[in-house]
Amino acid sequence: MSLKTNLHDLSEKVEKLDPVEALGFLSDLFPGKVVFSTSLGQEDQVITQLIAESDLPVHIFSLDTGRLFPETLDLIARTESKYKIRIQVLYPERQSVENLVESRGINGFYDSVENRKSCCHVRKVEPLKRALAGNSIWVTGLRAEQSANRSSMRKIEWDEANHIIKFNPLLDWSFDRMMAYIEENKIPYNPLHDKGFISIGCAPCTRAISAGEDARAGRWWWEDSKKECGLHAK
Repeated sequence: MSLKTNLHDLSEKVEKLDPVEALGFLSDLFPGKVVFSTSLGQEDQVITQLIAESDLPVHIFSLDTGRLFPETLDLIARTESKYKIRIQVLYPERQSVENLVESRGINGFYDSVENRKSCCHVRKVEPLKRALAGNSIWVTGLRAEQSANRSSMRKIEWDEANHIIKFNPLLDWSFDRMMAYIEENKIPYNPLHDKGFISIGCAPCTRAISAGEDARAGRWWWEDSKKECGLHAK
């Protein structure tokens, strides 16, 4: 029986559970096959805290693209220290990065959407595929109100690109609810968030946003696109 077969039934069960209960349920259903990809955003920090404090058997990993903010890398160390956990850090393949830079230039992603997507593919999509291979559940920190592209997502979805079930436990959380939880539980987060960087990715591709701007307006601000890198393609 394929993972995709009983997706509807699985979705109905998970919808009735809170995030910790749902993560525990999925971990029991797919032992050793549940993984969480954290980009160290505030949503992801909430999920990391839920996993660590509840001692859930969910493997946590992150992608270091080679172009991250120093504050993001420091947050990995702070998070590991606070929760006494180890976050697996994956890197892009060296030869792929060297080939990309040779053909497109060190900052070629500014030149076209195609170049930018090629950079995201090499630095993020390929390492993600390696991390997800052989697993059954991919946990993410997506929230519906982050962007129009994410508003139609469901808590349990089938990710065709990676042939895996995607679980978005905080999908229906508001920004205010998330921030209240972070404050109440003293969860460490990236100090750049307090400087207007709401959605944080690679340093050359992220800027602070102004009041009233969309939460993801600071990502790839020089182009008109859906503001996605390909990790969560619809």
